[in-house]
Amino acid sequence: MKRLRSYILLALAAVISPSALSAQSAPKFAVDATWPKELPEGWITGQLGGVCTSAQDHIYVVNRRNITDEEKETSISAPSIIKFDPDGNVVGSWGDQTTVPGSIHGCFVDQEGNVWVAGNGDGAIQKYGPDGKLLLQIGTRGKFDSADGTRRGKGLNAARDQFHMPSSMVVDPGNSDIYVADGYGNRRIAVFDKDGKFLRQWGRQATDEETQAGAPGVFAEVVHCIAMSNAGLIYACDRQGNRVQVYQKDGTFVRNIPIPNATGKLPDKRGTAWWVAFSPDREQKFLYMMNGGTEQVHILDHASGRSCRASAAQATRSATSPTATRSRSIPRATSTWRRPTGDAGAEVQDRKRTLRPAFHNAVAIAGLDLSLRSSVRNTRAVLTAPRPTYWRGVALHASDAATPCARGQARNRREASLT
Repeated sequence: MKRLRSYILLALAAVISPSALSAQSAPKFAVDATWPKELPEGWITGQLGGVCTSAQDHIYVVNRRNITDEEKETSISAPSIIKFDPDGNVVGSWGDQTTVPGSIHGCFVDQEGNVWVAGNGDGAIQKYGPDGKLLLQIGTRGKFDSADGTRRGKGLNAARDQFHMPSSMVVDPGNSDIYVADGYGNRRIAVFDKDGKFLRQWGRQATDEETQAGAPGVFAEVVHCIAMSNAGLIYACDRQGNRVQVYQKDGTFVRNIPIPNATGKLPDKRGTAWWVAFSPDREQKFLYMMNGGTEQVHILDHASGRSCRASAAQATRSATSPTATRSRSIPRATSTWRRPTGDAGAEVQDRKRTLRPAFHNAVAIAGLDLSLRSSVRNTRAVLTAPRPTYWRGVALHASDAATPCARGQARNRREASLT
């Protein structure tokens, strides 16, 4: 059990006081290694492809179950979807490689508590009830919207009933429309109604000139994430284009949020824009950006896009966090939850373990996924790392000095008026 715990735990906590929020200063992160509790006897996870939370403060992680042969000799591969209560106890689980999308990637919990998952090794997304019952599937597992119908085929970017390695999805709380980042093989945002009927799409492969210019409506390569703000705007990660593109629900372009790399070279093979989330206050003053290129979580002023702070993997050195150090784990996803008492917690996930602080309103970060909920008094974050042999030190670490953010209230008002 000690071995299992070491496999699944590592967390950061950031405390945001009301005065800090009003002053637009970024949160500070510190390690909290108290979450989760021990997994059931013998369980071990493979790569964790996402983390998300429900309005009831349950935390879900999606597990690819790709453990090593050596691990199989002594452990049991944990289910594909694992549900934790706010204290870190496992309270539900379901799924394996025969039922969930291949290479499960990203998750989202809608306003009714249903759990949505995608897979960047498959052509389908799924919707599960809180009890794990499959309620809806869009696309057929094992089939792809590609020229030859295979995973390796060229994406057609066209099917109304199939995807090509989708990365994530978000559900509109107003009308339950489903927005899908499709994704690794295609270059589009596809929109469906609550029953899975195709409504519209936008996006295509960018030319080199369009990538350099940051042209709207095109993607350099992977459409790696999708999120919806309280203002009803759609945020899509153009991973190799090193930007987040913001749209209205009908696909009308609003703005770019650049996440530049050190060289400025595009397209960026590794890419910076992996996952995005919003601070859980009603105004969503902060934007949390998972930079998979530098293994950092950037905290941006939401309105201006200006960097407030970067929390980096230990040993990573960068202009935003020159004192931080690097780990060998790549952050994978983020999410937030609320507890009835205590401080705020945020959770970060990398490929192998899930980590969460044991406090009130939380922000979880895990490279593959980000989402935030609840108004915050305090906030904390959790990181999941790959295998112990590949992980060194603290996976995420905030810089010592906070960087003030520009307020940008005018942009907040303009964007709210667009929806």
